[in-house]
Amino acid sequence: MKTIMVVGAGQMGAGIAQVSVQAGFKTIVCDASHEYLERGRKTIEKNLNRQVEKNKISGNDKDLIISRLFFTMNLEDGKNADIVIEAIPENEELKKKVFGELDEICPSHTILASNTSSLPITKLGAATKRADKVVGMHFMNPVPVMKLVEIIEGNVTSKETIQIIEKLADDFGKVIIKAKDYPGFLSTRLIMPFINEALYSVYEGRGTVEDIDKCAKLAFNHPMGPFEWIDFVGLDSLLSIFKVLFEAYGDSRYFPCPLLVQMVQAGRLGKKSGKGFYEYN
Repeated sequence: MKTIMVVGAGQMGAGIAQVSVQAGFKTIVCDASHEYLERGRKTIEKNLNRQVEKNKISGNDKDLIISRLFFTMNLEDGKNADIVIEAIPENEELKKKVFGELDEICPSHTILASNTSSLPITKLGAATKRADKVVGMHFMNPVPVMKLVEIIEGNVTSKETIQIIEKLADDFGKVIIKAKDYPGFLSTRLIMPFINEALYSVYEGRGTVEDIDKCAKLAFNHPMGPFEWIDFVGLDSLLSIFKVLFEAYGDSRYFPCPLLVQMVQAGRLGKKSGKGFYEYN
């Protein structure tokens, strides 16, 4: 495995591309938006420059890393990729469309991995003629910092595919867990009721955003409070995940708090829009 394509240059895609290129792989980043590609490029360069300033890598190392990084708006440029990691918005139909296109473009040995945090891998595999080579590879956010990768085996994902993805995660310097192919897997199912309780606590006037964040950080030793995390991930992304989980399980724990819905309707999507539960310059 020498060449990796990352589809999606948003926050997650740029992070995955960074760990890939730093692990020594030729990495192609594809996005339909030139703006997202440029933003992704700047994010990666900024993170690498920070590592140079901290003497974690040299200036020559940074130049070598960047030389392995390529950006494109053309999915066809994945025709020689050994592994494709999809990191586009949490929309089942959109993901299946992209997987179907990649299935036609990529060579027969190419593994198609999804960074989905909630959608069944078996459904994505069914959109291709290579379901045995379709797998879940769910990174945590921010990708360059967080050590965990969740690997999800679809109904017909081959053992060889799982072994290759495990090796890739190890090359990326990640620690893996394995989850069954149910909506939300492990990490998302665990965190979403907690996030919903935080949202309802504010919605019902039981506490402030600031105090709930302090509670999570100082009482539970979380590195971020739930509202800091919500802003970081994106309110629209979280709303999509809640909808997937509630549709799958019909469990009130996953029914999105009206406050979240209202914030998304108001365009307050978090850091990416400049305003969420906090405001950002």
